[in-house]
Amino acid sequence: MARPITLFTGQWADLPFEEVARLAAGWGYDGLEIACWGDHLDPWRVDEPGYVDGRLEILERHGLKVWAISNHLKGQAVCDDPIDERHRAMLPDVVWGDGDPEGVRSRAAEEMKLTARLAARLGVDTVVGFTGSSIWKYVAMFPPVPDGLVEAGYRDFADRWNPILDVFDAEGVRFAHEVHPSEIAYDYWTTHAALEAVEHREAFGLNWDPSHMVWQDIDPVSFLWDFRDRIYHVDCKDTKKRMGNGRNGRLSSHLPWADMRRGWDFVSTGHGDVPWEDAFRMLNTIGYSGPISVEWEDAGMDRLVGAPEALELVRRLAFEAPEASFDSAFSVRE
Repeated sequence: MARPITLFTGQWADLPFEEVARLAAGWGYDGLEIACWGDHLDPWRVDEPGYVDGRLEILERHGLKVWAISNHLKGQAVCDDPIDERHRAMLPDVVWGDGDPEGVRSRAAEEMKLTARLAARLGVDTVVGFTGSSIWKYVAMFPPVPDGLVEAGYRDFADRWNPILDVFDAEGVRFAHEVHPSEIAYDYWTTHAALEAVEHREAFGLNWDPSHMVWQDIDPVSFLWDFRDRIYHVDCKDTKKRMGNGRNGRLSSHLPWADMRRGWDFVSTGHGDVPWEDAFRMLNTIGYSGPISVEWEDAGMDRLVGAPEALELVRRLAFEAPEASFDSAFSVRE
């Protein structure tokens, strides 16, 4: 059976959930990767009579399914330091509370536990999201950063996330961390370090989104192979690099999205530098059979044009593997 193609609703949270479902169904998506913000999903309502059934009824009415849900915003607040006005702008009152940083982190962790319960109630086994990081602020490594500070950051991540992952284990749900700048795992080596920090427990895996790898010059296809046993979910988002004129920098100079002086930007899937065909061939090689989720983002294109265009591209490229597996083919050559 072909892998289902879903639409991530995070960039559509300004619209009611019912409207996003209607649009996605009309374009031909198989389902939704539902975000836990806007009115799309609220983990704090998991025990409210009729709430989960009501979400499932909307999906069924539009001929859609759900294989994963996402809670990036609250996951971000679990480990972040500092907690500041950026978090106030993206967190609900129930998590922000009085804004005391440790209280925010604690309530964000509680919401992530509720998210695992909500996923299980929806019949979903994967939650996609961010972890936050207390050491992202040290990424420039100047002023000089003692090794102990970095090591403490990984301990802080493990101390805060292991109790969350215990709930994920109890619910039979996995967390797929999106490797992304500002997170505890943002590139190849920090992914290794994060997995080691939680002792490679099965509840903690990865969401493969190549867009942030490309602008860091990390090979997203090799990443799939090296972390093949931890690829729990796939997001399709593209990046276009603009660093050929000697002026545009990789860190983008604090310039806003879509400013042409930036060294890179998000573009609609298929318009950037992600090697999509090679990526899908590698997904076949590692045996990934889960959903392919379009995370549509492009400040230079109307999303009502871009989302169906991205679906068409992914539908064409997400070809199924041949019946003979990679391992069996390799053994024959041996």
